[in-house]
Amino acid sequence: MTITVTTSDQFQHILRILNTNVDGREKVVIALTAIRGVGRRFATVVCKEAGVDVTKRAGELTADEINKLVTIIGSPAQFKIPYWFLNRQKDVKEGKHMHNTANTLDSCLREDLERLKKMRLHRGLRHYWGLRTRGQHTKTTGRHGRTVGVAKKNTHEVEVRVFLHGSERDLAAYLKELHG
Repeated sequence: MTITVTTSDQFQHILRILNTNVDGREKVVIALTAIRGVGRRFATVVCKEAGVDVTKRAGELTADEINKLVTIIGSPAQFKIPYWFLNRQKDVKEGKHMHNTANTLDSCLREDLERLKKMRLHRGLRHYWGLRTRGQHTKTTGRHGRTVGVAKKNTHEVEVRVFLHGSERDLAAYLKELHG
């Protein structure tokens, strides 16, 4: 294991990669997980494919290494990364295997939910109602936002008046008249 010391003028504390602020003090694999759509395993594969040392700090990366990482994350299929590693396999619209990151990931998820709601599928309706979508029981858990309480019964007798043809009469007297 070799220890490399970089001078403070070469070290970047915050990097801007794919519209995301990445902490330069963390190791490259961990730092790349700050990008939405990139996890630890995918970041490790990308670093190995780019030839970047995984024990290196993100702030020590050169501009060429950063560009290489960005191109591999942007189009992993060109670099022989298997399709089962990607987060968008067999897209509904295009039928291709893709890997979405950052803003494209958010828009794809939003489009998927809108498609499910528009088609009135069970999963889409559960999303619309704000309920669990994967078959969980919801009788006792997941009661966020709803108050469940017991209302007290009113034990006082209430005098009920009936308005018939503009005159007010007692209900008991009215029922006596009806049933004689």
